[in-house]
Amino acid sequence: MGNRRLANWFTGAACLLLAGMSAAQAQSQPQPIRFAVAAEPYPPYTEKQANGEWKGFEVDLIHKLCSEMKAECEIKEVAWDGIIPSLLAKKIDVIFSSMSVTEEREKQIAFSKAYYDSVIAIVGPKGTSVKKYPDDLKGKIIGVQNSTVSASYLKQYYEKIADVKYYDTQDSANADLIAGRIDLMMADGTAMAAFVQTPDASNLEYLGAVPYDPIFGKGVGAGLRKDDTELKAKLDKAIQGLLASKDYEDLSQHYFGTSVKPAF
Repeated sequence: MGNRRLANWFTGAACLLLAGMSAAQAQSQPQPIRFAVAAEPYPPYTEKQANGEWKGFEVDLIHKLCSEMKAECEIKEVAWDGIIPSLLAKKIDVIFSSMSVTEEREKQIAFSKAYYDSVIAIVGPKGTSVKKYPDDLKGKIIGVQNSTVSASYLKQYYEKIADVKYYDTQDSANADLIAGRIDLMMADGTAMAAFVQTPDASNLEYLGAVPYDPIFGKGVGAGLRKDDTELKAKLDKAIQGLLASKDYEDLSQHYFGTSVKPAF
């Protein structure tokens, strides 16, 4: 009986030891880096497929950066207006969703080196002329996605001279412009260049870039928590390498037909 009890004690102790080792090993395993993109489609940057997978320029960049960092990564979708709160609440690790680097945002979060840049542009019905700012926008109904640099720009300069309509998603703004419920729309130029090529936007055209304003920021970067300095250093190094590679130029030409390499 004594030997049996002793054997049982050793068996139990061994199980507890193995369980403790397994828990310690699990804790020591690096967790996947959670890259967040806006839940809405934003082609050609990010767009969710019917099978649940994401595709687009930024999705391809995520895969290449994670390969360069030798890191396991996963893509999470978050509503655009909640994406910074989700980062600060540690529900995600990196915002990788066409977020411009601005002084206002830098008060809350850190940014990686810029990984692309684009002008801000105006889209409207074919035949519309927008050449003089602000004269050609006076009295117009202008659509814009909320919580973007375009929205900040319109709020500061145009609310008193135009009817600015804010949307939760870019898709909603696109739909209202197609339907004629707004006169013009302001957004990222490369996204708008792709949008006017879609069948639904056949009556619309790219009307030109908006003159640069500091509100537009300094390119697009990955958003991180300010205390994630090690991740930022790794991401900056990977972005720097990618920007210097042929892969980056190939992706840029594939999605936009031009280089979107940032000058910042």
